[in-house]
Amino acid sequence: MRKSTIWLVTGVMVFTFAMLLYMQVTYIADITRMRGEQFNEIVKKSLNQVSKNLEKDEANKYLLEDMELQHSHLQSSSLDTRNVEQIIMQYKIRQEEEGIVQKLEFNAIASQKTDPLSSLSTRQQQQQSGHNIVKTSADLQREYARRYLIQLEQLREVARDMLHTANLKPIQERVDFKQLNNYLRTEFVNNGLNIPFVFQVINKDGNPVYQSGEMQRQINASDMVTTVLFSNDPPSRQNWLRVYFPTKQDYIRSQVQFIVPSFIFLFILLVTFTFTLFIIFRQKKLSEMKNDFINNMTHELKTPVSTISLASQMMKDTDITKSPDVFKHISGVIGDETKRLSFLVEKVLQMSLFEKQKASLKLKEIDANDLVAGIANTFVLKVEKYGGTLDIDLRAEESAIYADEMHITNVLFNLMDNAVKYRRQDVPLKLMARTWNDNGRLLISVEDNGIGIKKEHLKKVFDRFYRIPTGNVHDVKGFGLGLAYVRKMVEDHKGTIRAEQGAGNVGTKFIITLPLIKS
Repeated sequence: MRKSTIWLVTGVMVFTFAMLLYMQVTYIADITRMRGEQFNEIVKKSLNQVSKNLEKDEANKYLLEDMELQHSHLQSSSLDTRNVEQIIMQYKIRQEEEGIVQKLEFNAIASQKTDPLSSLSTRQQQQQSGHNIVKTSADLQREYARRYLIQLEQLREVARDMLHTANLKPIQERVDFKQLNNYLRTEFVNNGLNIPFVFQVINKDGNPVYQSGEMQRQINASDMVTTVLFSNDPPSRQNWLRVYFPTKQDYIRSQVQFIVPSFIFLFILLVTFTFTLFIIFRQKKLSEMKNDFINNMTHELKTPVSTISLASQMMKDTDITKSPDVFKHISGVIGDETKRLSFLVEKVLQMSLFEKQKASLKLKEIDANDLVAGIANTFVLKVEKYGGTLDIDLRAEESAIYADEMHITNVLFNLMDNAVKYRRQDVPLKLMARTWNDNGRLLISVEDNGIGIKKEHLKKVFDRFYRIPTGNVHDVKGFGLGLAYVRKMVEDHKGTIRAEQGAGNVGTKFIITLPLIKS
């Protein structure tokens, strides 16, 4: 897949995720705003009902006071008392008479059906009783009308007193704050708001008269719901009721919790997409690495193959076979090139190690000092070819380790080979290999004075797919494995490796730590 195609797919997916996230956030914002508006409407409705209840309580209070006043007047006037008692007695007598008349009518109807001869006398009795009923009903209606007018006038007087005197009293005398708290709690619970609240009563001057609890020092006006108490009062004397809900935001958020799972699934999808992109780019990098490996390997294989081919053709010449020295030299060249070719084939086999979690190692006891010395003796010719020097400093008193000789040899060879590849052209190469003991472990270092590695690359050079930019891949020949293979082999031997800048920030120093046999 082309890199442009990958980036196009990535852009489309990122845009899609961004739009989904924007829609989710917008939807939640709208839901939260609607829940907030519904919350405020419910609170306003409850406060209006509480205000009406307070107005009713005040009206009942004035009515009771007026009735008590009227009752005291009645007790002070015996005439009025007797008149009232007579009215009550007459009302009771008339109720009894009305019941008797109804009973007589029922008996008359029943007797009329059983005795036709007594119908005449019964009709006369009914006419007389009817006149009495009409008279009693008229008296009762007049009495009801008189009492209605009296009480209506009393109500008018109470209303006038309320209009002229109620708003002149301080709010503390007009409202029972404990009863107000009960009203608020009852209305909120009835409307489904069973959450804590704090309320304030503000007088006409805007000063708090009563507060049911503590509020935050800085509260936004939008967080409080306000309504007027006794709306019939003149504007200059109105009092206000303010309610604050400390857990309002938590309550509103609890109403939109059903959206949370969608965010969780969206996040999981985003993580999966990111991981997929990572794998795609990783595989693409691996593919590029393999292509570079094939190109470089093809270039490297040409030399030993052509050399062996030329040597084999020369051995067919009878003159060469007659000269033992020449024949020995050609045989040596074939042997060296065969080893080189075998080493290149081994590099190809190393590619499979990256697909396995652990390599198959053939461990045996090895003396690290002898191993380093042997590799140095073999590699010194290559270093001298470029005008450099290779020194060793074997200070390890205990150097016996369990290791796979082939892989440890490849590790040290790769480190030395990198020193040659990344040398400075204008400075002779100086390569140093050391061994020493520290805390019961063996340490091996390979240090050079080459171009070095920048600090930002020191921790990344061992990553499997990381390569320090060096321009064209053919300028510095390699196989794309390098230090990733080195770290894998060292870790498979239960060791560690780290990279440091050389002395004076010149060159690079690789330090390998391996366990000794006794540990």
